[in-house]
Amino acid sequence: MKTAKGWRLGMGDVHILSGHRPRPPLKKPVWIIVLVCLVSMFLICAYVYPPRGSAACYMLSSRGCKALSDWLPPDPAREYTDEEMASRVVIKDILNTPPLESKSPKIAFMFLSPGSLPFEKLWDKFFQGHEGRFTVYVHASKEKPVHVSRYFINQDIRSDQVVWGKISMIDAERRLLANALKDPDNQHFVLLSDSCVPLHTFDYVYDYLMHTNISYVDCFYDPGPHGNGRYSEHMLPEVEKKDFRKGAQWFTMKRQHALILMADNLYYSKFRDYCKPGLDGKNCIADEHYIPTFFSMVDPGGIATWSATHVDWSERKWHPKSYRAQDITYELLKNITSIDVSVHVTSDDKHEEQVKPCLWNGVKRPCYLFARKFYPETLDKLLHLFSNYTTF
Repeated sequence: MKTAKGWRLGMGDVHILSGHRPRPPLKKPVWIIVLVCLVSMFLICAYVYPPRGSAACYMLSSRGCKALSDWLPPDPAREYTDEEMASRVVIKDILNTPPLESKSPKIAFMFLSPGSLPFEKLWDKFFQGHEGRFTVYVHASKEKPVHVSRYFINQDIRSDQVVWGKISMIDAERRLLANALKDPDNQHFVLLSDSCVPLHTFDYVYDYLMHTNISYVDCFYDPGPHGNGRYSEHMLPEVEKKDFRKGAQWFTMKRQHALILMADNLYYSKFRDYCKPGLDGKNCIADEHYIPTFFSMVDPGGIATWSATHVDWSERKWHPKSYRAQDITYELLKNITSIDVSVHVTSDDKHEEQVKPCLWNGVKRPCYLFARKFYPETLDKLLHLFSNYTTF
């Protein structure tokens, strides 16, 4: 036992003589591990359960909720199909090509009607004295129209049957555009119905449309049953539900946009095949969705999101308000021409109002150049008031 003890002391002496000092065992950095775990759990929870309120957002960052999303990896981009790639190349090329300069730029007024136009006399008064600055095209789907104005004679195009709610309405619009595009001087294209009337003088309309570089295409996001509730997954992958839009069909369109609309077959075919009344128990109306969705996807910055044609949906019915002779007053027309905000109402239970100012080259101006849903019986009153209400 003594020998063993002496050996241990000897070893200790050797250890001391070697010049090394004994060190206490290293402590594990437990606090660092705990901190890393807490931060990881915080980020995972923030990703799975993102903050809903603005207060929670600003507790996370002074920049709000966007700052948190910036930390997360972006969703992988979907690979385009061959048809999409070809379509987007053509569209991009047309949009990037400067429009041809015209020495005599004109507006094409395209009338979509079942037959004769009850307001030809009013339009005749509107066009007088401005020959060479406009063209007229008439698509009469049911019967050959009888014209009373020289500006409309011999301006009928080959027409076909149009059924409300079906793709034949879009076909008629494209047929009008195809005919109007034949004239290289036509630089802006206005789609009008047989119940449309002008709200301003020709000079006012011409300057409004020709001196801006956008198209007036009605377009908004409606999460309700009469908006995205009409979407069909058969439109995938080219048209996703988040891109589905709604709007009135009555557009005014610059030449570049008219060209890409005519060049499109991919998106058109999706709406032709999968947006129709009764399909999958839904009531999809092609003329309310195709053009708004198309331009929202391919050139969202190139369109105003309201139509330059006024219609009154305040009654919240299936069809907008129609005007009878007794409704036509100076005050009514003055009120319509002074509206300078666009209002869209969603069709869900919230009935949310989406209100936006009507901006023309960045300046707030009245929204509407035309108005619709006037009965033929209003013609005489409109003719009488025309010189007054168009001077607003």
